[in-house]
Amino acid sequence: MIRPPIIFSTVLLILVSSCGELAREKEPTSLKGSMPNIIIFYVDDLGYGDVSAYGAKCVKTPAVDQLASHGVKLTDAHSSAATCTPSRYSLLTGEYAFRQKAAILPGDAPLLVDTTKSTLPKMLRKAGYVTGVVGKWHLGLGHGSVNWNEKISPGPLEIGFDYSFTARHWR
Repeated sequence: MIRPPIIFSTVLLILVSSCGELAREKEPTSLKGSMPNIIIFYVDDLGYGDVSAYGAKCVKTPAVDQLASHGVKLTDAHSSAATCTPSRYSLLTGEYAFRQKAAILPGDAPLLVDTTKSTLPKMLRKAGYVTGVVGKWHLGLGHGSVNWNEKISPGPLEIGFDYSFTARHWR
């Protein structure tokens, strides 16, 4: 039996939290206390039954299980692409990556996402959330030639994330 993948990223967590001082400062008054936390695990090669909250018997995932027991568990996942760059691009922009010729990028590729586009983190920010990305990025950085000893821009912060801790610590 083939398990549907909950695909992509070594640890791309889009941590969206209404907890903490920064989040409380940005919460619109009308939403205080009513905004749920949103966490998206976007993991390479993780199948539906690979965490114990979804039935894994040999692998124990207590932290994920605890999150699942206190939240909404989604049971039907689909991916717009079978590889990392295009699937991430689609998740963040809502567009089919093939229409932008988004293929797996080399390590020195420029940022693939147009900074003027509406993105998932920008929409969440408008709703009062604080957003962050942690782990594998693989959507390009800068303008194609990166000096790892300097601030790299554009990157995750320019497409709407408030915090980024990926291959290069931006903020």
